[in-house]
Amino acid sequence: MGHGTIDDVTSTASTVEHAFRAALYDDTDTGLDTGASLLAADPAADVELTRRGEEFVAVAWQRGWQPADVVRLVRRESADAHVRLAAALIRAQAGRDRPRGRRWTAQLAELPEGPAPEADRFSQATTALELYRLLLRLPALEPLEEPRRTAGPAASRMLARIRALLAKAEATGYPEEAEALSAKAQELMARHSVDEALLAAEAPAPDAPGACRIGVEPPYEQAKAVLLDAVAGANHCRAVWNEPLAFSTVVGFEADLEAVELLYTSLLVQATHAMARAEAAQRAGGRKRTKTFRQSFLAAYAHRVGDRLAAVAETQVSQDLLPVLATREIAVTDRLERMFPETTTTRLRGVSDAAGWTEGARAADRAQVKSRPRLG
Repeated sequence: MGHGTIDDVTSTASTVEHAFRAALYDDTDTGLDTGASLLAADPAADVELTRRGEEFVAVAWQRGWQPADVVRLVRRESADAHVRLAAALIRAQAGRDRPRGRRWTAQLAELPEGPAPEADRFSQATTALELYRLLLRLPALEPLEEPRRTAGPAASRMLARIRALLAKAEATGYPEEAEALSAKAQELMARHSVDEALLAAEAPAPDAPGACRIGVEPPYEQAKAVLLDAVAGANHCRAVWNEPLAFSTVVGFEADLEAVELLYTSLLVQATHAMARAEAAQRAGGRKRTKTFRQSFLAAYAHRVGDRLAAVAETQVSQDLLPVLATREIAVTDRLERMFPETTTTRLRGVSDAAGWTEGARAADRAQVKSRPRLG
């Protein structure tokens, strides 16, 4: 029996290796079909195929990727079946992985759930090989470190309140209610950020900035990246956009990274709702609006919101907090330059619709970006 088990392992491993040689190391459809045919004809190879997929996932982590990054890329490049398979492999690999921190755990919890759609063995094998092709070619990313200090119960409760307030602000149809909810969320964000800065300054072990990646998805990704950059700057963070991979890396201290994620998401939801209302008004007036209208709308929105946030950032810090915040700014800049020694700037493209720009600027003026309470 022992001899038979060894033969079985050798046989299934050989099937997978032959399939990989045919499908993974060239980009032809013929190679993909050959590999899928080999796997479809050998059900005993399924376990080995899954094990190898988990190995590809583990190598992705070694190259600086995180679960949300992989899912984001697979969703953009492939179909839902590939996303489901990627999520299943990530979950399976996580059971044998080392602990990786709060952000990583949160990303695992947010993985898509449910099995892939029913398909024949050849289609299933094709999906697996297409996904493995993608994983095999992932470029190296800048490694992200988990924060040194974990949030305590009080901070967790504060962030839960902020999330709840912003969710209500996005959902309500009453501008006055949205303004009051968002203003309260801004107040809590500012208080949380300063509390964390002062705690870190008094802690025996020095705090250090971390980083996170936030998806900046098409369409209109340039304008979205500008908006995220503005939100990051107003919250003592810095952002670097990776256009090909559709995300920005935001560098900052943990409390400020939380604020950036929450505020950017909220403003983007508000912008999307405002753009839909503006387009409906344009159509009601007999004017057809296109992609250029939406691009110009979001560009103006990002530009104007950035101006408002910058003004708030300049006026809301008391003199006694300047040394603490200056020290943290230096630390953030140093971390950014070590992660990204070479960066370039880019100009917004496709901003040519005057009506879109005007409506976007108006929407930004109505967006809930209230002045924070004076810090200190």
